[in-house]
Amino acid sequence: MAAIGVHFGYSCACVAVFKDGRADVVANDAGDRVTPAFVAYRDNEQIVGIAAKQGRVRNAANTVVKVKQVLGRSFDDPETQAHKAETKCEVVNKGDKLFYKVQLEERTEHVAPQDVAKLIFHKMKETAQSALGSDVKDAVITVPFEFAHDQKKALREAAEAAGFHVLRLIHEPAAALLAYNVGQESHHGKSHVLVYKLGGTSLSVTALQVSGGMYRVLHTLTDHSIGGERFTEALAQHLASEFKRSFRQDVSGNARAMLKLLNSADMAKHSLSSLGSANCFVDSLHDGMDFDCNVSRARFELLCSSLFNKSIQPIRTLLDEAGLTSSDINQVALCGGSARIPRLQQMIQDLFPEVALLNSSPPDEVIAVGAALQAGLLVNRDPLELDLHREDVDVSATDILLKELDEAGSPMFSVLLPSGTPLPARRHHVLKGPGRLSGLCLELYQRLGSELPEKLAKIVLRDLPPREEHHDIDTVVTMKRDGSVHVSCSEQSSGRSEALTIAAAS
Repeated sequence: MAAIGVHFGYSCACVAVFKDGRADVVANDAGDRVTPAFVAYRDNEQIVGIAAKQGRVRNAANTVVKVKQVLGRSFDDPETQAHKAETKCEVVNKGDKLFYKVQLEERTEHVAPQDVAKLIFHKMKETAQSALGSDVKDAVITVPFEFAHDQKKALREAAEAAGFHVLRLIHEPAAALLAYNVGQESHHGKSHVLVYKLGGTSLSVTALQVSGGMYRVLHTLTDHSIGGERFTEALAQHLASEFKRSFRQDVSGNARAMLKLLNSADMAKHSLSSLGSANCFVDSLHDGMDFDCNVSRARFELLCSSLFNKSIQPIRTLLDEAGLTSSDINQVALCGGSARIPRLQQMIQDLFPEVALLNSSPPDEVIAVGAALQAGLLVNRDPLELDLHREDVDVSATDILLKELDEAGSPMFSVLLPSGTPLPARRHHVLKGPGRLSGLCLELYQRLGSELPEKLAKIVLRDLPPREEHHDIDTVVTMKRDGSVHVSCSEQSSGRSEALTIAAAS
């Protein structure tokens, strides 16, 4: 059976299909294997992809970009406010929710971020169906590791609204390792893998432990201040300086002219990943004057040298915070479009001279390929076999703790499921309570990072028969892939038991 893997990024989206035992990225109707996550609104149509990106020169106020940044967030969220300040499409508050204000010729429309994301997902679905020649709905969608429950929910709902049957959400680092077949051939021994993802608007670095075919996230860092767009902007500023030098005209304050230069710089940046030089031509840049400029790879690397250094520093920070050294890393996996840049690859190689970089697939396609491989496993394999084989893909984002009392009666917390535990997971714990008590209370907590524990639920066992010895309470905590938690307690001597299910421990 065919299935789909979709990587919905901040600046681009990519879809891969699993068919006949392999996963392949498919090209859209423009012939591109990666689609810009741009949506433009006109009177009677919505335009998605490269046409929307190129058309923003004339239609910037009605073109939505980086919608993933605000999915599942409230209007007052700092990320929403940062997005509001950056985007040229007006953002308004309606009922503490963000809407894009789109001004058309005869009317004004307010568009929710989920509706924008739905159009991008629909474009991915159309692209996959065109390649397969038939309808297909089963899909695995990737999400950043740091996404909160509400963000994941909003992404899933947008995909389902576009007609997908979402088999699972998996984290981007896990999808990258699946695409590179890391840990799948051998199920013995432990190794450490670093996943370096540099996309259009953000950088994420993740350290994982691979053991027995399973992945466990040790630490992750995300920086939204660096990405491929920063390199494009640096090159566009250089082009503006060259135009000023040649024509004595300053276009740096002309928004339309700078958008034209950004489009040209973006194409040149991609060319410089494989060529030693690239030509930048802009028709009628200013006052009817055309602009033509050749940029060498060496010039591009010089212009972006400080940005490259900023892109590498998070690796050092991550290793320090995770208690690892460069010699502890066995493999480095590259993903994200900007990871194509040769200079960046060389700088990463210099940090890990003994490690071969995993870069066999185009980095901007890797995550979609991994998602498609996971989708293929889900639709073609026995569910029980799958649970045993791939219970590492979804991981717990929070610590699940049990509150107990020590001999002095002071509260203490035991960690049952630490953050990063592969899901589904099951833990058995035996509690002891004084035999004279006729009732016992068990409290369950969750903790995100270094925050104070937050109570999730409590279970009370009542009418326990008195005992000369302790009451022994068998406690089983199970967390499923969707984040729901099931807890059961049973007193060993009497068999009295209670159980509850917590819908989501996000």
